[in-house]
Amino acid sequence: MSTRACVVHGAGDLRIEEREPAAPGPGDVEISVALGGICGSDLHYYHRGSVGDFHVREPMVLGHEVVGRVAATGSDVDGLEIGTPVAVHPATPCGACPECTRDHRNVCAHSRYLGSAARTPHVQGGFAQRIVVPAAQVRPLPAGLDLRRAVLAEPLSVALHAVRRAGEVTGRRVLVTGAGPIGCLTAAALKSAGAAEVVVTDLLDAPLAIAARVGATTTIRADRGDPEQVDVAIEASGSAAGLSTCVRAVRRGGAVVLLGLLPPGETGFLGNVVVTRELQLLGAFRFDREFDDALSLLADGLPVDPVLTHTFPLSEAVAAFDIAGDRTAASKVLLDLTAG
Repeated sequence: MSTRACVVHGAGDLRIEEREPAAPGPGDVEISVALGGICGSDLHYYHRGSVGDFHVREPMVLGHEVVGRVAATGSDVDGLEIGTPVAVHPATPCGACPECTRDHRNVCAHSRYLGSAARTPHVQGGFAQRIVVPAAQVRPLPAGLDLRRAVLAEPLSVALHAVRRAGEVTGRRVLVTGAGPIGCLTAAALKSAGAAEVVVTDLLDAPLAIAARVGATTTIRADRGDPEQVDVAIEASGSAAGLSTCVRAVRRGGAVVLLGLLPPGETGFLGNVVVTRELQLLGAFRFDREFDDALSLLADGLPVDPVLTHTFPLSEAVAAFDIAGDRTAASKVLLDLTAG
């Protein structure tokens, strides 16, 4: 039984293709994918043919934010009944490297991540009507959590990891630069973690309006003013200007978390300010155990629904990607794989 999938072949070359899904082997689960969220990395693969230093060198199924239902299981899989609604953790770390053994699995150099060109052969992604993944990546949804909200578990996990990298935020004033889906989810995560004030900046009004609905206490147009001093800053725009804003705004002895991926190559920054104010610069890459926490927060009603703005059938994937790239019109755009 063939399955339809959203496949990138290079910059600007996105196709819907028929593929033969693999049968689940021992320890594997076949998922009937219901919904997939289009991520910024998916957009970079589509528009540029690359994400940072990772270039598309062969056709690759995109997508790593996926939810669906169990369709079949291989041998040695227990506790996952056919039809169970599930979310898929996109990472498979090696489990043996120094990073994995030190519980730092999100930076495992040998990890396989759905829809990633970091390795060759590429790791095929989740924008397919049927996918097969190791059972360890499959999470049954908590009671009461529907698939539409659950699709935010992956990007919310990214936000939760960045907040945890920032350290204690309870009662503090925190800046988030960039109000894309990740920036907005970071605002929601900060508010849930007890931040007293969450300031979000962006160049556009529409994403700032969403940020205000999910957790931001103050929003600022970045081209019209600068934020006042903050205790912690999280850079979620992936821009040199956003990083500069963070470094300038953080109090002496404060922390800046770099979450958004900057353009390839070297990026200049205010190094002397970092030195003289004794700032901490911290990277935040993907996530690990935060995935289960994200599902729990979503089940508990974390107010993030405004981030979900559009849903397209798989057959209209190009239109979905085009809308997702228009920040004046959209935040998180979903593909409906059941309506392919």
